Amino acid sequence: MNKAIQERTAAIFRALAHPLRLQIMETLRRGPCCVCKIIPRVGGEQSNVSHHLAILRKSGIVQCDKRGVEVWYAVTDARVFEIMDLMNGCVLSNLERSRSLLEAVRQSIDEG
Repeated sequence: MNKAIQERTAAIFRALAHPLRLQIMETLRRGPCCVCKIIPRVGGEQSNVSHHLAILRKSGIVQCDKRGVEVWYAVTDARVFEIMDLMNGCVLSNLERSRSLLEAVRQSIDEG
């Protein structure tokens, strides 16, 4: 893979690597949304949510559009949700493996 593409890919992963930004993305999964509606849905402070939206925008994951006094955000490429869904699947598989390992350890302790 080209180094410039690797850098860009890493920047996108870094932009997604925060729980609040993932919540914002889940809100935007439904379609474009005004920042005034994103804030109560993710439960953050206005300045904090705006900061995280700026990170997502800078990485190119979202774009904004000023409509009068409102600022609307939208995802630039819906394939980002496929990436998020794949990662969620990986996390769930990892948790399942961990649970199985924990059960095996507990059983071994109980038998010990």
